Amino acid sequence: MTLRRRRAADTGAPRPKRVVVALGGNAAYPPTIRGTAEEQLELMRQVCVHFVEIIKAGWQLVLTHGNGPVVGNILYRMARTADELPPMPMDVCVAHSQGGMGYMLQQSFANVLHDHGMSVVVSCVITEVEVDAADPAFQNPTKPVGKFFKEAEAKKLARTSGWFFAEDAGRGWRRMVASPKPLKILDLQTIDALLQAGVLPIACGGGGVPVVVTPEGHLKGVAAVIDKDLTSAMLAAHLHADALIMLTGVEQVALDFNTPSQRWLRHMSLADARRHAADGQFPPGSMGPKIEAAITFLEESPEANREGVVIITSLEKAFEALMGRAGTHITLGDLADQGQRGSGKK
Repeated sequence: MTLRRRRAADTGAPRPKRVVVALGGNAAYPPTIRGTAEEQLELMRQVCVHFVEIIKAGWQLVLTHGNGPVVGNILYRMARTADELPPMPMDVCVAHSQGGMGYMLQQSFANVLHDHGMSVVVSCVITEVEVDAADPAFQNPTKPVGKFFKEAEAKKLARTSGWFFAEDAGRGWRRMVASPKPLKILDLQTIDALLQAGVLPIACGGGGVPVVVTPEGHLKGVAAVIDKDLTSAMLAAHLHADALIMLTGVEQVALDFNTPSQRWLRHMSLADARRHAADGQFPPGSMGPKIEAAITFLEESPEANREGVVIITSLEKAFEALMGRAGTHITLGDLADQGQRGSGKK
């Protein structure tokens, strides 16, 4: 029994429903902006407005976020100033992005809540996540970070910096880094304590600061970026969240995406998600990581919360989706097993 479960049992009071919302890094730092702090703060304010109704509806919210554009820029600055200032290792850069983005989200969210007459404390947790030092991802960098480059620029940077670049979805060339699987979130007790105190946590930014455990039992940072959706799924499972919302650029998941036979999905069972993933419906550079994260959440918390749901939708539809009126809902079984209704198409 978790700390949260014991306290609920001791007091006899039912806990509020919990939802973990995973926000993409591009939502706060899209490629269309210059990247000033003012731009980011305004975008974050606009993002946080969409979560107010969720809190008003009585849900305990935990916010996670990506950091790909931001940590990539931090690394780029390090490379450009390496002759004058010693560059920081990548794990420290991930922590820098967690702290900077977390601070701005924390401030933006607090201001939005204040404007809506809500006295909710928001707090950012610099979160370490354990990975396996022997994870094969370290030999095969696949996670894009930072800005897009033209091919010639990317090849020049690769020669001078030793970085590995690859084309990203036909939009340009980006630096690729290792993306090992998360094994354990090391700050769960802190996050749970904040929830118990009624604080809204912002945690696991950028998938968490990647660390390994040495033979001596010490923690040591490694050069990697963990997929934020996988870490968010692990966090949601360990917190026994009632819902995990992963935000993306479309309102629903589609089969045969961007083809004449494209069809939108209102619901998938866990078995459906596995089958469609095996059929190659969800590419690694697109919806694949979110479906993998959905499967992880449902597999890791079935006994604790058989009615837990994963929702994939757009930022604008987050509240509507949580209320069952939008998005793609992924559950352990069929909708009838969940007491929900759904259509097969958008």
